[in-house]
Amino acid sequence: MSETSPETSLDFEAVQNRAEVALARCEDPEQLESWYYATLGRKGEVQLMSRQLGQLSAEERPIFGKRVNALKQALQVAYEQRREEIERQALERRLSAGAIDVTLPGRRPRTGTLHPSTLVLRAMCRIFGDMGFQIYRSPDVVTDEYNFEWLNMPPEHPARDMQDTFYTRDENVVLRTHTSAGQILAMREYHPEPIRVVLPGMCYRNEQITARSEIQFHQIEGLAVGEGITFADLKGTLTEFARRFFGAERQTRFRASYFPFTEPSAEMDVSCFQCDAKGCRLCKYSGWLEILGCGMVHPVVLRNGGYDPERFSGFAFGTGPERIAMLKYGLDDIRAFWGNDLRFLTQF
Repeated sequence: MSETSPETSLDFEAVQNRAEVALARCEDPEQLESWYYATLGRKGEVQLMSRQLGQLSAEERPIFGKRVNALKQALQVAYEQRREEIERQALERRLSAGAIDVTLPGRRPRTGTLHPSTLVLRAMCRIFGDMGFQIYRSPDVVTDEYNFEWLNMPPEHPARDMQDTFYTRDENVVLRTHTSAGQILAMREYHPEPIRVVLPGMCYRNEQITARSEIQFHQIEGLAVGEGITFADLKGTLTEFARRFFGAERQTRFRASYFPFTEPSAEMDVSCFQCDAKGCRLCKYSGWLEILGCGMVHPVVLRNGGYDPERFSGFAFGTGPERIAMLKYGLDDIRAFWGNDLRFLTQF
């Protein structure tokens, strides 16, 4: 057998033509893989041709081997071209199926809005700002002294049981349970000057999550310290706030209460704005809604803040934006504020 043997040339050309025809019929990767296995695979037609070398003479083997390698290379090139073509066709089909009609009107993306707690918190701070109060930021993580002891709640004081506290590894460091923890910080910073500040922020309590309680919630604390401040100043300030926030026609009342850091202490109610104080489910048919706790700063707290209680007096109050929002908008589940449900959040 020679390199130009008609029989040999015809055999190789027949194999190549047959393989190329079959390759051209492949329309997807699965068919292409089957073709490769049957033609160029370990048990494919071209590989089986190499086994004929043992039947050839020493002179014919190099020529035959050269022709087999050339056939493999030619079919390998044809295979790569067909694979690229099939991939390109598949891409074109995907692009056509997902084509964008640029003549269609666009869809305006939904823009974000402020959280309802933030809206209420800002509205409250704006009102107190108009009354001359400054915003004072205090840390979320404080020592036991700032959160309890210097607010007239020494160790073993029963009032500590009212607030389930999150403690850190250092038992003297806690997540604040109320924004009142910032009172001492503010007084020591402003002393001996008079103070009129509001302290907004997040508070944390280790409580069971229910429709009425959460482990985290906002509070806004108010503190005023100076000479000659009386309970009448407290009532006037909070009454003005209630009328600005809930409406000029709102009535207010103060009920005696107890807080360890104020004396005397009170709870403040406003007339129900849903039923106009006639009695409904929101106000539990009393005509009144409780919105905050307040009182005159306890002499012990004043002294811990650096002020002489014989010369200075002051008042403090605290309320929660979530509670105010629940009352104002008729909500019955505080968990909605932290559920990240857009159906709820976008209403505000």
